[in-house]
Amino acid sequence: MAVTYGFHATMTARPGLGERLAELLLTGIDRGNPGADEHCLVYLVSRSATDPDRVHVVEGWTSEADHHRVFAGEPARALLARVGELLSGDAEFTDLVPVGGRAAAH
Repeated sequence: MAVTYGFHATMTARPGLGERLAELLLTGIDRGNPGADEHCLVYLVSRSATDPDRVHVVEGWTSEADHHRVFAGEPARALLARVGELLSGDAEFTDLVPVGGRAAAH
């Protein structure tokens, strides 16, 4: 399967909660959660090197429709609700058009 749709989110946690936010987002790859779906080929959580409360998520999906289908489900909505409780403001979202690269499984 190839990545044909990408997604990037940047979130700022309330002061001191960046690590907790990153850990919560990493549960997104646990079984039954959005990042564990077979159509999610890339799920990368990162923290800013200069602002420990700023967290980024990069996702690569087989299609935009698969992404929207998965995120309309209850597990994704529940995860996003928990994430929202940690944020100091609105998240920034960007749709991406993948042109190449690589993601390796661990």
